[in-house]
Amino acid sequence: MRCFAFPLLLFALVAISPAHAQEMLRIGLSAPLGGDFRILGEQWAQGARAAAALREQPVELIEADDACTVEGGAAAARRLVEARVSIVIGFLCTPAVEAAMPVFKEAGIPVITPVRTNSLTDQKDRTGWPVYRLGPRADAEREAVADILVPLWREEFFAIVDDGTIHGRELAENLRARAELAELKPVLVDTFRPQLDNQIGLVGRLRRAGATHVFVGGDRSDTAIMARDAAGLDYAVTFAGGEALRAEDGPVPLSAGVLMVGLPEWRDIATPDALAALEAARVQPEGYALQSFAAFEVAVSAAGEAANAELPVTTALAQLTFATAIGEVRFDEKGDLAGNPYRLFRYDGERFVEVP
Repeated sequence: MRCFAFPLLLFALVAISPAHAQEMLRIGLSAPLGGDFRILGEQWAQGARAAAALREQPVELIEADDACTVEGGAAAARRLVEARVSIVIGFLCTPAVEAAMPVFKEAGIPVITPVRTNSLTDQKDRTGWPVYRLGPRADAEREAVADILVPLWREEFFAIVDDGTIHGRELAENLRARAELAELKPVLVDTFRPQLDNQIGLVGRLRRAGATHVFVGGDRSDTAIMARDAAGLDYAVTFAGGEALRAEDGPVPLSAGVLMVGLPEWRDIATPDALAALEAARVQPEGYALQSFAAFEVAVSAAGEAANAELPVTTALAQLTFATAIGEVRFDEKGDLAGNPYRLFRYDGERFVEVP
């Protein structure tokens, strides 16, 4: 789980110089370690600390509180630059990372962040920011919904409904547009009123339209009510939704068989070593903990290989594939996570299980 060979033509193996051998690797960590976002910041910090404790060769982890603010982000960046870190992991909020990146650009220090904001990487040609995203983009969910459901439902009579919110409508509209590009037409496109006690009217329209599969751009509660009302009408239909389905049940429990396009639970795909390290550190494998664990692994591997080959850390990040606690990680030319991490799951009555 350490690292991987560089492409032979690009990375020749070189001996570690005495200077490299003597200097301890410094990894910077920035997160909101106090204030309103402290719980999230602590998850990120605890994951990285657990990963650091697992290493045979010590690595100095230097932490900075960015407070999830513009001022805090800039201050954290200056502190980490002064500490002479090789690479930084963290920044959980867009204002903080956007304020920090000009400082890191000037210092030539790359940042691995879970922030989803598209512009961080979309504007890289203009900004030149050395930023790498360990997680999905803001538009990854809606792209995955279309990528997965359009081919899956090609032979089905499907409908698309949304709750009128910006998020729900974006999911639904992108699916409709992508279906049309594939020369597929839904039997019904509709907007429903959310948070009602029942959705009998909508379910009746879906049945009359002949829909056998329905995508719901809405939350778990509304989808659960639709599934209940359909069952009450003896209407056999498959409902699907986005990652909002991974929430707590409301008054009506979600029915088995509902599909979800969402992210995996990191604990379900984590390596045994990572889970054991978190358990030893008394850290729950939830929230940002495993993502931070993986970010630390990527940072150490990239910085170590770059030092060995006497090349910039950004070169290693751009060229290598990294084995981590949550699977292989590779970045594309913009610094986004290569490949969309969203998958298709089916609810079994207790939990979402990935569909092979």
